[in-house]
Amino acid sequence: MRNLTRATRAAALLAATAALTALAGCGTERADRADKTDKALATKAPAKPAEPKKIYGLPGMPPVLDPKDVYAADRPNKLSPAVRDFPSRVYVPNTNSNTVSVIDPKTYKVIDTIPVGVQPQHVVPSWDMKTLWVNNNRGHTLTPIDPRTGDAGKPVEVHDPYNLYFTPNGKYAVVMASLDRELVFRDPHTMKRKKTVPVSCYGVNHADFSLDGRYFIVSCEFSGELLKVDTEKMKVVGQQKLPFDGAMPQDVKMSPDGKKFYVADMMADGMWVLDGDTFGKPKLLPTGKGCHGLYVSRDSREMYVSNRGEGTVSVFDFPRNKLTKKWHLPDGGSPDMGGVSADGNTLWLSGRYDSEVYAIDTRTGVQVARIPVGGGPHGLAVYPQPGRYSLGHTGIFR
Repeated sequence: MRNLTRATRAAALLAATAALTALAGCGTERADRADKTDKALATKAPAKPAEPKKIYGLPGMPPVLDPKDVYAADRPNKLSPAVRDFPSRVYVPNTNSNTVSVIDPKTYKVIDTIPVGVQPQHVVPSWDMKTLWVNNNRGHTLTPIDPRTGDAGKPVEVHDPYNLYFTPNGKYAVVMASLDRELVFRDPHTMKRKKTVPVSCYGVNHADFSLDGRYFIVSCEFSGELLKVDTEKMKVVGQQKLPFDGAMPQDVKMSPDGKKFYVADMMADGMWVLDGDTFGKPKLLPTGKGCHGLYVSRDSREMYVSNRGEGTVSVFDFPRNKLTKKWHLPDGGSPDMGGVSADGNTLWLSGRYDSEVYAIDTRTGVQVARIPVGGGPHGLAVYPQPGRYSLGHTGIFR
């Protein structure tokens, strides 16, 4: 029994030794695998940052500088070589006086009055930014102004030019023929008619282009409708009635990220917010009585909204997606159309029913000047402004 017990013990000892050896080998193998894994992770290339979304713009259009900010070229005092030597002026079309008042923004004084055609509505920078076109709506002409000298040239015959835009590739001028119920595509230099697009809505007046420039949204003031137009095909591809009885849409502006369009409505007293790509049903954001003009700040963070019916300016914050401030003109007024100074510190607006122009400090909301001009001042242009090219109106630059 003793010999058997000794043998059994020896066998058990051998088995235990073998098990320990196996466990040690297994641990070594795991350690080797872990070490190899650590080395592989250490030598693996770091993850590449996500590539920015490729924007396939309208053929011939300058490339989009920043897909997240369509206004990236509009930073303070970032003037292109084409306009860098132009004197800083504010050009005010006086609809009832058939003149353009020219204001020196340093002195807040009218330094010149230019006779133009009948019922000038807007002063519009050309696509190449070298000419200012005065839209003489009932005179059926466009008066060119040389912004270098301030001299007016020979008027060009154009029927019913209520407003004027340019396609992002500079190929066409687009005349908003409000009473003719037409979008007229013209040569951007000679203004010769290239294609006429009849529309069924009434009072086409303001517009803005998508991030890629392939379509634009148009407001129809007198029938309360919106149009979506294919830029390259020069064709209306969408139309809708705004969901408000008596709607009167005015200015149109796109959000910096290109995802939304804002449409001022003078009778709905606010902005319609619209997805341009889907062209779905818009939502109304109340701003104030007589909501009319929309102007983006130089840092692309805010938009100034003129409320013509109550003498105020609402401030919309893009990142926060909300209205944050309201500035009141101290003596009331009728703030209408205008633009932001090259340095971004002053918002200039015409006083449509008060024969005056307002200069407002964008840092404080304080009115710094109130300047008498002619009768019925409307779509004034602050010039020059930053940007690579103009899409028209009183100055939409990209």
